[in-house]
Amino acid sequence: MANKKHESIKIFGFKKLTPFAKKVYKVVSGIPIGQVRSYKWVAQKIGRPHATRAVGQILKHNPWPLIIPCHRVICTDGKLGGYASGRKKKKTLLDLEKQIRKDMV
Repeated sequence: MANKKHESIKIFGFKKLTPFAKKVYKVVSGIPIGQVRSYKWVAQKIGRPHATRAVGQILKHNPWPLIIPCHRVICTDGKLGGYASGRKKKKTLLDLEKQIRKDMV
């Protein structure tokens, strides 16, 4: 099954990304629904603890927002941070996911 996952990524142009971007998107893809992580957390997970702004820039240009849940990444201080579709939509998505997670338990 792991091979099928990698094949589908190739179809979406994953090979054209930088190694840094691939790492960011892979880590962010693992953030569970209804939960958030900070840009700093993502940077630490990919082994680049001082690259928080670079993580934000990669997520700003996320070509697959329906697949890579970049809206689940927020600032360390709990503020929403940026979102290509606007902070209001980011908050709406996060609130919706929290409710879905709550309903699933």
